[in-house]
Amino acid sequence: MRRNDDDDDDSGDGEGEELTDEKMATISRHSFFDSEKIAFSISIIENMKEDYGLFVWPCSIVLAEYVWQRRLRFSGNSVVELGAGTCLPGLVAAKVGSNVTLTDDANRSEVLDNMEKVCDLNKLKCKVLGLTWGVWDVAIFSLHPKIILGADVLYDARAFDDLFATVAFLLQRNPGSVFITTYHNRSSYKCFC
Repeated sequence: MRRNDDDDDDSGDGEGEELTDEKMATISRHSFFDSEKIAFSISIIENMKEDYGLFVWPCSIVLAEYVWQRRLRFSGNSVVELGAGTCLPGLVAAKVGSNVTLTDDANRSEVLDNMEKVCDLNKLKCKVLGLTWGVWDVAIFSLHPKIILGADVLYDARAFDDLFATVAFLLQRNPGSVFITTYHNRSSYKCFC
């Protein structure tokens, strides 16, 4: 997988261009390769002025590449991405034939709206759902994933209990399902400060 932020593409599709001055939104393109050629690309709307949910973090890229490399495991399966943010792993799962539900905090409408826009931009049919970890409302009972994805969802220790309660609930309700996550170890940064 390769991220193409600064392509010299004259197609007029807007990739790499600033969308709004006040929010500093850009579109990044992430390409996935089959042998030596591009199999497909996913475009992501990022907003550098917003909170952490509107930026493609390295763990998201790693998990998206994992989905691509293990695409046969994902094809035809129901996938839920927790804390999806810019939803790159979930979009790759949709591209390889998964039935995907993208979730993020129900209280973060700007992130959920962005997820809808990114799905439209990539012409992918994914369900977007507000799901707050640890809250047992109707949304969580509608999910029946075979695979649960979480890219860099372990960034705030205060949310761990709610995250793990949500994951445990989904795993128990769906026997045989798995949780696949990527984690960025931020503790080493403290050593250099």
